[in-house]
Amino acid sequence: MQHEIGNRTYIVADVDPLDVDGVRTVSVGVGLWLLGFLALLPFYGRLDEAGHGWWLWTCLAGFGLGLFGLEFCRRRKRARDELRAAASDDLD
Repeated sequence: MQHEIGNRTYIVADVDPLDVDGVRTVSVGVGLWLLGFLALLPFYGRLDEAGHGWWLWTCLAGFGLGLFGLEFCRRRKRARDELRAAASDDLD
């Protein structure tokens, strides 16, 4: 597929997206925030002395907010799957 915008031509590949619902992507992000928290935890004293104690709490906040995002993505995926199932039942 080609799109012409102004004097430029853009070629777009006909490829499906890898992660439509975002569950895997958010899961990886949540895991990385937790890993960052656990990696910084032994160094809390030094981080706090250097004025970087907020790094630890940022990782914890990222993990916590990521859990909310993960639940949101799971519910959205479940709702989309139910809609697809209902639509396929209607076609039968």
